[in-house]
Amino acid sequence: VQLQASGGGLVQAGGSLRLSCAASGRTFSFYAMSWFRQAPGKERGFVAGISRTGGRTEYADSVKGRFTISRDNAKNTVYLQMNSLKPEDTAVYYCAADPGSAFAHPQGSLYDFWGQGTLVTVSS
Repeated sequence: VQLQASGGGLVQAGGSLRLSCAASGRTFSFYAMSWFRQAPGKERGFVAGISRTGGRTEYADSVKGRFTISRDNAKNTVYLQMNSLKPEDTAVYYCAADPGSAFAHPQGSLYDFWGQGTLVTVSS
């Protein structure tokens, strides 16, 4: 599986961005999908995840109520809608796929496939 993340950019605090992650292959619907992020000088951390069917989502406390993850299995794509962005959301955002779990989880080491990352910069 190859993952291609896009949609990052520069936005002012309070603004919005939508990230997309397009997957190759015909088994996209078998994978739990998540977004992680890594800010400069910090470890990579879980942001949001969605189950295979899209029926269950998980969020880091820092983004609850501001970010929404969704997926379109017909288009092999997962999205991250980010609203009310804050400077502390500045990071490289990565999408990841876990074929071994029906549900998303924050354990990055268990995700087998990763996108290349897309940079989100939020100015104050």
